[in-house]
Amino acid sequence: TWCHCTGRRVRSVRLGPSPPRLLTEEEFRLQGEVETRKALEELRSYCRSPDFSAWAAVSRIQDPKRFADFVGGALHVTPREVFVHEQQYGLGGSFLEDQLFEDEEEENFSESNYRNFFLS
Repeated sequence: TWCHCTGRRVRSVRLGPSPPRLLTEEEFRLQGEVETRKALEELRSYCRSPDFSAWAAVSRIQDPKRFADFVGGALHVTPREVFVHEQQYGLGGSFLEDQLFEDEEEENFSESNYRNFFLS
């Protein structure tokens, strides 16, 4: 048993570390939500601390009331911003459509170039 365990260790050292496991889409989304929430809370905490210069920050931002609401616990995005984001990047959004049609146009372009080059 001792020799078997030692042999396995030697082989694992030679082969190197195994590659990390990739996240599923759901795990990636959940991790993003958790880490974003955590980072926003850290930011709120820092903004409430005595080390934070509130006057310097408020003098540089466009909407001081919205910033104060955020520090108080309000959402960091407005419902309108969420709606616009969904329109652009959600299913059927303009960004997704641009990506889909751009690929299709490139395929048609390359096919026509192929035909013109080889069939002429």
